[in-house]
Amino acid sequence: MARRRRGRYFRLRLTKRETMPELPEVETVRRGLAPVLEGRRIAHVTQRRPDLRFPLPPRFAERLTGRRISRLDRRAKYILVRIEPLGAAGEEVLIMHLGMSGRFTIHGPEGTRAPGLFHHGMPGAERHDHIVFDMEDGTRVVYADHRRFGFMDLVAHAALATSAHLAALGPEPLGNDFSAATLSGRLEGRRAPIKAALLDQRTVAGLGNIYVCEALWRAGISPNRSAASVAGPMRSERLAAAIRSVLLDAIAAGGSTLRDYAHTDGELGYFQHTFAVYDREGEACSKPGCGGTVKRIVQSGRSTFYCPRCQR
Repeated sequence: MARRRRGRYFRLRLTKRETMPELPEVETVRRGLAPVLEGRRIAHVTQRRPDLRFPLPPRFAERLTGRRISRLDRRAKYILVRIEPLGAAGEEVLIMHLGMSGRFTIHGPEGTRAPGLFHHGMPGAERHDHIVFDMEDGTRVVYADHRRFGFMDLVAHAALATSAHLAALGPEPLGNDFSAATLSGRLEGRRAPIKAALLDQRTVAGLGNIYVCEALWRAGISPNRSAASVAGPMRSERLAAAIRSVLLDAIAAGGSTLRDYAHTDGELGYFQHTFAVYDREGEACSKPGCGGTVKRIVQSGRSTFYCPRCQR
């Protein structure tokens, strides 16, 4: 998986099986959208096509127009936009998934938000701008997705936990319910490789290929080891701590910018500069005193990067 420089940032060539963004990128987008959406009323919704990955909900634009957004949450890789009741309509939640290429841009009354102090006029309709949210204060939030692997759905607040999108998800890795004991219980007795078990969203919600590779490296655990062998107290403690720390570090750094992904304000992420093993095949392991070399293997059709010397 070669990489090339483009400006100041690496752009990684992804296989079709590797979807982006991952949890830190989704959390970064949520944080970028929250200040312009929370507590604001949606004045108008423009729906430029009937579907994304799936058909949009019936009367999608009509059901959102005039409604106030109370807050934005995240569950795994989903952004949850909580919509206040209006008239006969009860509280609903707009579930949004970015897929591989979905992105938001925020256009204020005085121009498009972008890095630095550059400003541009309010945008016209671009080919892949599929959903436009015009807020009551004049802010415009545009969702573009040239591959249309993302989706949006509206569900009743009371039915959120049991919805098809969220019902089977495991514990949130940054939530209070996630611990070494929780992880151990979900790995116990499983013969699958630990990497495959962690990518199973029923084990831990929201983990993706990149951050699983990084967490296993931090924990010193081989991706080839069986999940059951990691269920013991020492390894599960190390792994749970590594999962939490790698995600928090990525969020603090602003997420990883891969291919088409960009922040809501257009600012590229940079955590990819500090990847320890991901996409570093043939490079020296950066763990002090290791002396090993990063290796790439393929597991379930996905690239796995690890150090055979320090990951056992």
